[in-house]
Amino acid sequence: MTTEQRTARLTLLIDPLKKAQFEQLCAQEDVTPSQKVRQFIRDYIEQQLGPDWQQSGKQPTDES
Repeated sequence: MTTEQRTARLTLLIDPLKKAQFEQLCAQEDVTPSQKVRQFIRDYIEQQLGPDWQQSGKQPTDES
């Protein structure tokens, strides 16, 4: 996994039961919930924009 600069915060609301299950599953994989969410986001971006998305010059929109 690559090291990323952490400069932005994402806050979300989630059902407490789902949060507890997610934390338990992350613990089983020996990753933090934050690490897993960053992985989900990276995977989604690459799925939508391709693996070279950082070099594509695409900038986030105001709606991001």
